Amino acid sequence: MTQTPYATLVGSASPSHLTEASGAPTDLRSLTSLRFIAAMWVAVYALWPHLAVTGTPGLVAKGYLGVELFFVLSGFILCHVYLAQTGEKRFSYKGFLWARIARVYPLHLATLIGVGVLALGAGAAGMAVDEGILGWSSLPANLTMTHAWGLAPESAWNHRSWSISAEWFAYLLFPVFAFVAWRLRARPLAAIVGALVLLAALYLVFPRLAGFHLTEATIAWGALRIVPCFAYGCALYLMFRNRPLPMPGLISAAAAVLMIAAAAFSLWDGVLVALSGLLILGLASLPNAKAGLLASKPAVYLGEISYSVYMVLVPWQLLAVNLAARLTNAPDKQLQLFVWLAILAGLPVVAAVSYHLVEFPARRALRRLADRAPQRTRKLRDAQSVS
Repeated sequence: MTQTPYATLVGSASPSHLTEASGAPTDLRSLTSLRFIAAMWVAVYALWPHLAVTGTPGLVAKGYLGVELFFVLSGFILCHVYLAQTGEKRFSYKGFLWARIARVYPLHLATLIGVGVLALGAGAAGMAVDEGILGWSSLPANLTMTHAWGLAPESAWNHRSWSISAEWFAYLLFPVFAFVAWRLRARPLAAIVGALVLLAALYLVFPRLAGFHLTEATIAWGALRIVPCFAYGCALYLMFRNRPLPMPGLISAAAAVLMIAAAAFSLWDGVLVALSGLLILGLASLPNAKAGLLASKPAVYLGEISYSVYMVLVPWQLLAVNLAARLTNAPDKQLQLFVWLAILAGLPVVAAVSYHLVEFPARRALRRLADRAPQRTRKLRDAQSVS
């Protein structure tokens, strides 16, 4: 699973008006907006079973790959912010992890509690709720963000947060990813080829060993699911760092069209993930002045709340679908189109509320707490030296 400019979103201090000598922005607004698109792709996929229609379009059926898009973006952006620091020995692992905790944990905890409250309330009101939601044996792993590491016996609570657990796994291993990326910084093409080979190998071998595709992994093997995508994002950043793409607008548009076509025809997941990388690289290379709607304030704002969009999806689905089913007399939870669209449109609204009430203030408070820690240490040392 995310601050006005994207650089602020991930902790960079780069002013939003600066650009690289090549013309590519350091403030990657198009990628911020892309996050919202990825989150809504997942949302449509999750809510589609409650729409009273027959069949599922290929683009919707591939919506689970919105998570892969997030994973590739994560590797790209974290390298954009931290790779030089790691290579030049200026990287603070402790500071990095605290920034990541401040970024993801408060909303993760809030939605976990919210799902529990909603499930208990729905049950008390006589609404049908999946018994597995309140999986108490999985609570410790959920609280420690290790429930995608094979440590949760069942999928429970805010199920979508498995990907946050996978992200936490990648954050802990970021120095390893950065070490390899720094070694390959002069050979970005080799890095991309290597990442794609790793991705293809895992996607081909994993089903033979596990019995299901890696892109379907959640609480079982979810931590492995992020590895090839995160590595791919790191490799793509090396290409961006070395030389942003020429004609980025055309390449981005072509990548988007090809992704839609590949999804529509239900092509292999590896093809869509590879194309998502091309889309990310193209959008990153696109100057903000030429990005049009993707660099607009509304689109960037939606990108800023995308983490909330993703994290409130399960509690909103639990509340809105059950309530709509009761109000429209649809015990099978198959909703008419206008009702379904209202629920989908309500998701960003609820996400905006959670962003402003929970996500942003909690993140800011935790970062201020970290900033005050060195000041307290200096004051303690000064007091000790005086005494």
